[in-house]
Amino acid sequence: MASPAFRIGTGAGFSSDRLEPAVDLVKRGTLDVLVLECLGERTVAFAHRDRMADPRRGYNSLLERRMRALLPACRAAGTTLISNMGAANPRAAAERTLAIARELGLTGLKIAYIEGDDLTATGPRDGALMDEPGRLSDVGMPIVGMNAYLGVDAILPALRAGADVVIGGRLADPSMYLAPLMHRFGWAETDLALLGAGSLVGHLMECGMQITGGYFADPGVKDVSDLANCGYPIAEVSADGSAVITKLPDTGGCVTIATVKEQLLYEVHDPAAYLTPDVTADFSGVNIEAMGPDRIQVSKASGRTRPERLKATVGFDAGFHAEAGVSYAGPAAIERGRFACDIVRQRLAQTHGITKDVRVDLIGASSLFATARDYPADTQDVRVHVALRTADRSVAETMLWEVESLLCCGPAGGGGFRGAITAAVMTKSILVNRAQVRPRQTVLVA
Repeated sequence: MASPAFRIGTGAGFSSDRLEPAVDLVKRGTLDVLVLECLGERTVAFAHRDRMADPRRGYNSLLERRMRALLPACRAAGTTLISNMGAANPRAAAERTLAIARELGLTGLKIAYIEGDDLTATGPRDGALMDEPGRLSDVGMPIVGMNAYLGVDAILPALRAGADVVIGGRLADPSMYLAPLMHRFGWAETDLALLGAGSLVGHLMECGMQITGGYFADPGVKDVSDLANCGYPIAEVSADGSAVITKLPDTGGCVTIATVKEQLLYEVHDPAAYLTPDVTADFSGVNIEAMGPDRIQVSKASGRTRPERLKATVGFDAGFHAEAGVSYAGPAAIERGRFACDIVRQRLAQTHGITKDVRVDLIGASSLFATARDYPADTQDVRVHVALRTADRSVAETMLWEVESLLCCGPAGGGGFRGAITAAVMTKSILVNRAQVRPRQTVLVA
């Protein structure tokens, strides 16, 4: 007798993703598992900076709001929650979740946290860069954190311990989906074709609404209805690894062959060799078939032996990023805006010697690619935008000062100054030996 489909939903595809559709999905989606994928490479680097400033921090800033909304819904639905919201401090994230569960009266809730990905104190300091020439020592910036990508071998022990909530740091995105599938269907680590199929499900689901119309929509080219109320995706996975991607029927967005194909190729350099900590997945022979409205079946993924080494993200303290702007409107707005840009460039270079890592754009005329040359004659609304990266905060403050001075010292009609200085990070990737990475799990009980 065939095993029933296992239902996995996505409740976040990045650190600041929407919450309300996730709650709706848990309440009405009959889910076995909800995955919140909240950790990008820069996100974990910023989390390390947060933890350095306060040892109680370093996890996703939206964790408390998410847990207060999702824990009661998951308990009522019998849904296991898996997330990498722990970022640089999974233990603190789990302890905060435990406190929330107790406040909400969710007694007996098991919360597991996974450590071992953080190699900041033990990892290599001069490893070769993974995707570009050079070594870590060539970067010339202080390292703030180093995290290896953990796979299913780190997550499965928590599921086998009966955890209702699993919180990790740098858990690999597809692994958070593959682990519960292995746990449910009894797939072994040697079932490489099934591991490849489960990794396909994870890859398709990990970016949340990207597969239900978000980031896909392009009016007039790829129309998506009711995107403001877009629903998160659901994967109905069978024991043979095939899956149907769908969503709740009365939510906005769409699941089509096109949305699935776009997500299948998203951030995949080689479809025949998609590297994860668990398997070298092969998506080159995947079959995609429409099974009905908003129901797309994927099958025939495969896999080969996992990579010998693990990818690790290294975060660097890149100093500060400063932005400042002033608007010009009305007749000859472009001419006045260009004049203001010239003044800023001249002042920064000649008066303050600021010529490195600075950019001046005229938004509305030459922004983003800085390639516009022939401006529309009727343009009457532009904004001078100056961006700067520096290790010296006083240099950033000087740039903001110069831009704001345009209000009286620049051309006519300037207004609406805004300026901000924020911490900056840079990330690089390296490969580390698996023997250097020792995942460990701890279970807390509310």
